Amino acid sequence: MATVLHGEAGPGLRDRAMSCVSEFEILGDRRKTAARYVRMAAAVAAAGGLLFGYDTGIIAAALIFVTQSFSLTTVGQEWVAAALNIGAIFGAVLSGPLSDRFGRRPAVMMAAMVFILASFGCGLAPGIGMMIVARLGLGVAIGATTQIVPVYMAELAPPERRGGLVSLFQLAFSLGLLAAFFVGYALSGPPDCWRPMFMLGAVPALCLGVGMVFLPESPRWLLHNGQEKRAVTILYRLRGHCDCVRRELDDVLTVDKAEAGGGWRELMQGWVRPALVVALGIAALSQLSGPNVIVYYAPIILSQAGLGHSAALLTSVSVGVTSTVTTAMGIALIDRVGRRRMMLVMLPFAALSLFVLGAIFISPAPITGFRMALMVASLLGYIFFNFGSLSVAVWLVGAEVFPLAVRSRAMGLASATVWLADTIVSLVTLSLVNALGATGTFWLFGAINVLSFLFVWRYVPETAGRSLEEIETSLQEGTFRPG
Repeated sequence: MATVLHGEAGPGLRDRAMSCVSEFEILGDRRKTAARYVRMAAAVAAAGGLLFGYDTGIIAAALIFVTQSFSLTTVGQEWVAAALNIGAIFGAVLSGPLSDRFGRRPAVMMAAMVFILASFGCGLAPGIGMMIVARLGLGVAIGATTQIVPVYMAELAPPERRGGLVSLFQLAFSLGLLAAFFVGYALSGPPDCWRPMFMLGAVPALCLGVGMVFLPESPRWLLHNGQEKRAVTILYRLRGHCDCVRRELDDVLTVDKAEAGGGWRELMQGWVRPALVVALGIAALSQLSGPNVIVYYAPIILSQAGLGHSAALLTSVSVGVTSTVTTAMGIALIDRVGRRRMMLVMLPFAALSLFVLGAIFISPAPITGFRMALMVASLLGYIFFNFGSLSVAVWLVGAEVFPLAVRSRAMGLASATVWLADTIVSLVTLSLVNALGATGTFWLFGAINVLSFLFVWRYVPETAGRSLEEIETSLQEGTFRPG
């Protein structure tokens, strides 16, 4: 990344940037128009979450029929599910340097193009080998999107609305998940029904790619790459008032002057380490706590518990509805209640839901009547409390806590951690069920939710209502951690 803001270049850039602001004085206060522009940008960028959600959810329905088409073993099922995650690890790490070099906006558009091609690759796959290769391609695109979009939105959004706007990515994920479950239920039946299920994933990718054509580049990225006039123009469109723009420019330039260059080495500096611990810890626990156990394997587990394929898929639709409602609630509250408080309040109930769910499977008797109702209620309760806490906060916290100079690379590392943890869960869940039984498996994930609560309590600070530069200053001053 360019370092034009550092050293002796800083004061000259500050003068040039502030002189650009003066050109907008005559336009006056346009904050209402700016707010609409920010909402539009957030809505389009959040379509990246649709890619993530749709392809995460569609495998839950498609895997039943892919297994029949290709006579897959348990190991084969796990690898089809996990191929996307493995590709996403590489996509997340590699996209950081690319978005630093070419900009956030072009990087998102490239990821959308890869996703379109890979969606058709999955749907037209003649065998399991091509299926896995295409799923790896989907993973690269999704991994890149999960790294770039939250950073892009955090850099566009005003501090007081950043939580809700960045969390639109997670809401779009839940909507994509819900759409996938509906599509899976509606198309289920013929042996090759999984082919159109996969190919329909190209639709949100097309929306994202076309929509990004009309969105601006991140003004912080532009400032960091010496394009101050363009940065100020975009920042004025996003804020609508010169006083707001002056304050934000002053904060960005003051903090950025004190930073190092922005390579991987700077990410390992001692003062950045608390942010690294928080972001990577939340990233790992968001998956190790088990949400995708339900997303990926709920239909198979419920089928084994006595539900037919159609009933199991219909229950997955309920999972999608619950996750969507919960995420929307989280977006409405996360700037008011705070990231840390929401996680501390909801994680204990997520753990309790899994402990109850595991207890239902202790008896070998068929699950019917009240036990079936309690099983579904516990499953949906877990989705409600986990998706309303860790799943809402994971992309937001990672995009907030890192300094600008290393933000893209660091968020790539956090995103890769999400996908690595998700890969582990994907590969071992059915094997865990075989080894520990459903009871032991759900109790294990319940214990991880308890550990997640303790981690948040000990390490995660409150970032709601603070500018990205204020958070960075707290890192530099050693006041980042709670207490």
